Amino acid sequence: MKIQFLGAAGEVTGSRHSVQATVGGREVRFMVDFGMFQGGREATAKNLEPLLFSPKEIDFVALTHAHIDHSGLLPRLCAQGFSGLIYCTDATFELLKIILPDSAHLQRSDVERAEP
Repeated sequence: MKIQFLGAAGEVTGSRHSVQATVGGREVRFMVDFGMFQGGREATAKNLEPLLFSPKEIDFVALTHAHIDHSGLLPRLCAQGFSGLIYCTDATFELLKIILPDSAHLQRSDVERAEP
């Protein structure tokens, strides 16, 4: 098993962990969380960094909970080619239906305010 800490290592936002394992002779790659870094320009730059692998290679995502720093980059992951399942509790799913569109609205507003 190989685990890569791609976020929330040395800081508290951007929870994103890649796990590779062999299951029944098949190589499986999944993510535990796919969160957004929060906290200014450095965080924005980290959110835009390319992944070390193709999102198409990810079999599934397991979410620990709905907070944006654990789920906020799921739309970006999907836009880059991830098409697997996202596993979470029913309560997390219900919160994501509110949190992700709200986060998108806030990000869009930030961009509009930053434009000259």
